[in-house]
Amino acid sequence: MPGAWNFIQVASVAVTPLGSVLVLHRGAHPVMEFESSGRLVRSWGDGMFSEGKVAAIPEAHWTNDKSHYSAVYGPAGCASCGAHSVRVDQQGNIWVIDAPGHVVYKMSPAWKEVMRLGTKGTSGTGRSTFNLPTDVAFAPNGDVYVTDGYGNARVVKYSRDGRYLLEWGKRGKGPGEFGLPHNVVIDRGGRVYVTDRDNQRIQVFDADGNFLTQWTGTGGVSGLAITKDQRIWTGGIVRDLEGRVLGRLSGPGVAGGHGVAVTDSGDVYIAQLSGVVQKFVKQ
Repeated sequence: MPGAWNFIQVASVAVTPLGSVLVLHRGAHPVMEFESSGRLVRSWGDGMFSEGKVAAIPEAHWTNDKSHYSAVYGPAGCASCGAHSVRVDQQGNIWVIDAPGHVVYKMSPAWKEVMRLGTKGTSGTGRSTFNLPTDVAFAPNGDVYVTDGYGNARVVKYSRDGRYLLEWGKRGKGPGEFGLPHNVVIDRGGRVYVTDRDNQRIQVFDADGNFLTQWTGTGGVSGLAITKDQRIWTGGIVRDLEGRVLGRLSGPGVAGGHGVAVTDSGDVYIAQLSGVVQKFVKQ
């Protein structure tokens, strides 16, 4: 249990089946578990994440088919700068992404590693490598979807036991192309929703990656979360499954949250890179 602490760049937040809140931040004790009241329960993850960080390439050096991001290592990094996303699957397993480490970890509820996707420390475009992955989501049948976002601009699908199934996407602005696939969620029917942050839209696909539709004009949304009653939080805005706006949160920085999570009762948590977690209680 840590002593005095503070959050450093809160990258992501998730809620467990028991209602605990997991906060992923880029500092000491990078994964912290809290009761819904805010009481700290435990922490872990020291030494797990890479010291590299994702950096934007200056616009003068952009090309249409190349990533606008790169990994920076060494003095420019920090102890847990690689921490990017935390998600919890239907069985309560905890998944965390080390973006510049190019790896996705599946951990048991007791925080034991049970599976790893990607090759730690090695970037690539193959079936067993990522290049700065961003998020992970789970289909109703247990299939796993990884947004291999900053470097490769693709979505990769695996079986529940980590067997490669398929992938789609490339850098661009057309249907099924991405500027930056940053977050992903899956609805009860198996449709896949990807926030294409740099193209300021959300794209919707079937389970095999076939393009269905897109929601344009969303702004540069980073975080996605799907509710028990099948609504989607796109940052601080909640929408139905057709993309229609149903409501929105108000508060400092809500629109720019890096991650979002929602409880079964409808409370919403927003992860802010400024180093705070915001909680909004459903009225």
